[in-house]
Amino acid sequence: MATIKDVAKKAGLSVSTVSRFLNDHPYISDDKKERIQQAMDELNYAPSAIATQLRSKKCTTIGVLISRITNPFFSYLVDAIEKQAKEHGYQLLIMQTYDDPKAELKMLEYLKQQVVAGVIMTSIESDSQVIERYSTYGPIVLCNEQLEGTGIPNISTNQEEISYEATNYLIQKGYRKIAYCTGGNLTIGGHGQRRTKGFERALAEHNLPIKNKWIFKQVHNMKDGQKVAKELLALPKKERPDAVFSGSDEVGIGIIQEVLQQGLRVPEDLAVLGFDNQPSTSIIAVPLTTINQPTTALGMEATRLMVALIEGTTYKVNKQELILSLIERKST
Repeated sequence: MATIKDVAKKAGLSVSTVSRFLNDHPYISDDKKERIQQAMDELNYAPSAIATQLRSKKCTTIGVLISRITNPFFSYLVDAIEKQAKEHGYQLLIMQTYDDPKAELKMLEYLKQQVVAGVIMTSIESDSQVIERYSTYGPIVLCNEQLEGTGIPNISTNQEEISYEATNYLIQKGYRKIAYCTGGNLTIGGHGQRRTKGFERALAEHNLPIKNKWIFKQVHNMKDGQKVAKELLALPKKERPDAVFSGSDEVGIGIIQEVLQQGLRVPEDLAVLGFDNQPSTSIIAVPLTTINQPTTALGMEATRLMVALIEGTTYKVNKQELILSLIERKST
């Protein structure tokens, strides 16, 4: 009696591809379908009734990739995704990458193995070719991320434009020496690239300098922010920046804490601007000027789109809910 392995060998395809065919998976080319069906006919292969029933069981798990759950932005984002998923009868499998591509690939392998019906990526570690290759196994939706030159759907905001506007806001307030913090490495396609582009564009238009000693990479939390402030305040006074644009509220809060700890003032000695509008930003010693992200809307829209892709329906993203805005407080 022929087995699924025999069918795969005769068709010149993998066992997983034949399995997806038997499960009526939508992401299989017509050519592969014909080859599998022809091999089954020639081998008189017929899947067992029990196996067919198991395969026909709908997968109701959505994988979600995040950088780190301790970042309040991701916590609130996942909360919005999970609430919306439950409304549609789905559950989540959440994986933190800690910026490790291997962890990301593990979740993508789950998609390949049909452990999850789709993957929502709120952070990206692999290059576009890798992710696009896995998209042949099921739907992938990017949330708060973009991959240029791919057809992978994304739910995102215009972070470059708001960063440009926020930097101009600092310049209009009279700040001319502006430091910058990012969670990425300032590489093309890396974390925070769009924010960096907006920041650099605004400085270039005003012919303002970008000094290496004012640029901080791979900073994520309050401890990192305190370290940034220590380094800046250790510079001779004439060489210090007068403002910092941080790509993270957590880092911004840490900077404020250290400035105050050293007996200096915010914004008089150093102005600070953050990103995300986390709940704590309005209640700290010096309320943080920041950029408000529509976190709930990002999660809801990404999940609605994912469900539509899994179930083969259509969904029009509500872009009016994905608007960023500057929140002015006392730190600038």
